[in-house]
Amino acid sequence: MKIKESFSYDGADVESVYALISDQAFRTESCANQEAIEYDVSVEATGDGATVTLFRTQEADMPDFVKKLTGSTVKVKQTEVWGGPDSDGNRTANVKVSIIGQPAEMVGVAKLTGSSGGTEFTLDGDVKVSIPFIGKKIEPEVARAIIASLREEVAYGMEKL
Repeated sequence: MKIKESFSYDGADVESVYALISDQAFRTESCANQEAIEYDVSVEATGDGATVTLFRTQEADMPDFVKKLTGSTVKVKQTEVWGGPDSDGNRTANVKVSIIGQPAEMVGVAKLTGSSGGTEFTLDGDVKVSIPFIGKKIEPEVARAIIASLREEVAYGMEKL
């Protein structure tokens, strides 16, 4: 299932947004803000970019038919590999979100693009749940959870900027 979402960091330039989302303290605070039960965040500088890795356990905010498979909590691993700025100062990351212990993941590309009013954050990805017969029914729920988490993090990021 394809997902494409866009969020605005009004009044913030790309480097300010990148500095925020590649900051280990902010990403750790964001996990706590989203009421993760357990979390571990690491940020490793890689040249002009960074690799952000998050492990978190959260309450499964999913319909009962999904909770029968996952249980009442889900463990998620999220990896973002951010490159350096392009000639316009924009940044791109390869993103992978996996539900640990389940055949579910989202693979995609995140972009930070400068605009006259601030920075646009876009995520273009593909959610795949590899369970015969019911995987396609679960994919929209996984996509919804990923988008909700991202929406909360952007809102929290705007408060911090």
